[in-house]
Amino acid sequence: MITKAKLKAHIDQFPDELSIDELIDRLVFIDKLEKRIEKSESGDIISEKEVEQEMKEWFR
Repeated sequence: MITKAKLKAHIDQFPDELSIDELIDRLVFIDKLEKRIEKSESGDIISEKEVEQEMKEWFR
């Protein structure tokens, strides 16, 4: 979950004007990014070899 302080920092980088759709897209991206950072910091990651194996499965 993102904190208000982190969200404010991201919002300060937004352009002065943007549509609601763009705002929602950016907020979803920020949420996904923060979740991935949390997983990485907690060690919940997979190796490059595991990624390569999964990609081979996708393209069968």
